[in-house]
Amino acid sequence: MAKVYFYYSAMNAGKSTTLLQASYNYMERGMQTLLFAPKIDQRFENTVIYSRIGLKQTAVPFDEDFNFMSYVEHQLEHTPNIRCILIDEAHFLKKKQVEELFEVATDLKVAVLCYGLRSDFLGEPFEGSRYLLAWAEEITEIKTICTCSKKATMNMRIDKDGKVVTKGSQIQIGGNESYISKCMRCFRKEVFNVQQDIKMESAL
Repeated sequence: MAKVYFYYSAMNAGKSTTLLQASYNYMERGMQTLLFAPKIDQRFENTVIYSRIGLKQTAVPFDEDFNFMSYVEHQLEHTPNIRCILIDEAHFLKKKQVEELFEVATDLKVAVLCYGLRSDFLGEPFEGSRYLLAWAEEITEIKTICTCSKKATMNMRIDKDGKVVTKGSQIQIGGNESYISKCMRCFRKEVFNVQQDIKMESAL
C-alpha cells in the first residue's frame, strides 16, 4: 500500500540531494517518478530541483491553486508505470493540497515523498509542514548541524551583510546567502537579542 512520507530538516541539510537520489533509485529499477517544485522559486531558468552538490532535475511547478490529484491521475493515463511522486519545498503546500496527496497515495496507489522545512525564520510552522507532520504515515528527520556543532533544527534568516533578520514575509526564496541552520539555543539567543535591540531602539 502506498503511503505519504515527510522528510523534514533545517535549511541546507541535503533535502534536495536526498530527493533526487530517491527518484534515481526508483528509475534505476524501471519505475517512473514525477517531481514537483514550487513555482515561486525563480532562481533558475526553469523550475528545477537543484542540489548544492550540483545535481539537478527538471520539475513540475506548483502554486497554491495546483491540484496534485488531477495532475497525477491524468499523467497515469499516459504513463501507467508512475510509482512515486516527490515534492521539494513541501512546506509551501496548502492544507487542501496535502489532502490531495493522501488521495494520490490511497486512491491511485502512488507513493508520495515530501521534503521540506518544519518552521520559518521566526520559528513559526508552515501550513504544509503542519499538516504533513500531523498526517504523514512516515516522518523522518534529515539532520544537519548548527555553527556551534550541535544538531540544527531552526532556520535563521540573514541579510546581505550576514546580520540576523527578524521581520519580513514568511516566504523568501534563498540559500546560504539568506539562511543559516541553527540549534534552538543559538537561534533563541541570536534572534531574541535582535528583537530586544529593536524594542529598545523603538522605546528611545
